[in-house]
Amino acid sequence: MKEDLKISKKKPSYKISTELDSYLSVYNRNIDLPIFYEDLLRFQGSVVVYDKNDEDTLWVRVYYNEFEREEIDLSLKKVYSNLLSDGSDVILKYLNIDAIDFCTFGNSKPFRVKVRNILNDNYTYFYVKKADASRVYGLELEHMLSPYNLNFLVCKNTLIEEHIAGIPGDEFIKNMLQDCNASEKAQIAKEFVKFNERCMIRLLGDMRSYNYVIVPTHDFDHVVFRIRAIDFDQQSYEGNLKIYRPQFFKENYKMVELVRAKIQKESIDQYKIEERSIVAKRMLSHNNQIQALLKCMEVDELSLKKHVDMLKEEIYKYTLDLNFRKSTTMGEVVKNALDFVKRNYEGVNDKPF
Repeated sequence: MKEDLKISKKKPSYKISTELDSYLSVYNRNIDLPIFYEDLLRFQGSVVVYDKNDEDTLWVRVYYNEFEREEIDLSLKKVYSNLLSDGSDVILKYLNIDAIDFCTFGNSKPFRVKVRNILNDNYTYFYVKKADASRVYGLELEHMLSPYNLNFLVCKNTLIEEHIAGIPGDEFIKNMLQDCNASEKAQIAKEFVKFNERCMIRLLGDMRSYNYVIVPTHDFDHVVFRIRAIDFDQQSYEGNLKIYRPQFFKENYKMVELVRAKIQKESIDQYKIEERSIVAKRMLSHNNQIQALLKCMEVDELSLKKHVDMLKEEIYKYTLDLNFRKSTTMGEVVKNALDFVKRNYEGVNDKPF
């Protein structure tokens, strides 16, 4: 269904609570950083970054005065070592900070750091952002409930995230989808159904086409496509349930059309059941950590009361589970949603979420 869903123009940034901070320490997400988000804001100037088609990417490349740049580069190399290696200084001499880009679009206003290995010219990226509790919960839920592991670190008001590689969904839909063969389109349609279900189950919102990537993997004689979320700002914030279902965004209309053309209703239902079952299995395998995270989330302020009231009522009408009506925070809504899916997997519920 093609809709123009309204999302809050400015979602507030929620601080890391004492409970969440303790959780992050227990599970090795907290670390002492040599540089913070605010330090990178002291750039002297910037130039626009264009893509290969000379279109504005909405990123600007920033530069710093010569007295600060050397210290900033060294600090960012240490951050890279902590995020993607063992945290030692051994590899620092082989690294170069090629670029620091700043994005003024969206809520998080991240810095993107390009790190290159000078021995072989391989490079990767990581991001420096404001530490928002919504995003941290979103990252941790993605790490445990999706097929993908995520590396991120938190220190006070700074969040460090690894880069998630892939083809931006909007670019793929615009330039590549039409060139896929019939089998590939059917496989992409299946993956979108499962991605749509996974986002709804764990209440990850705003999965418009530019907030996820398509990851193609060659497997023998064909290509397997996967869909990965890359933006977690809208973890359980909005009150409209449709915002947690990618199918309702107009930017994903071509993907919805693909599902209609390639997959019968019976198969759609089958894939939804498969995804719910996989999420339930992941919950059981991460049970202690999931419960510890949800315990923090239940008492945290992550949304407006009117959003909580609206969402819990919509999900109640969808599931007829009174636990949703009893929810007082977004964390409780998320917990009840995950518990509902787990009970359904265990054969307790009559109606699937």
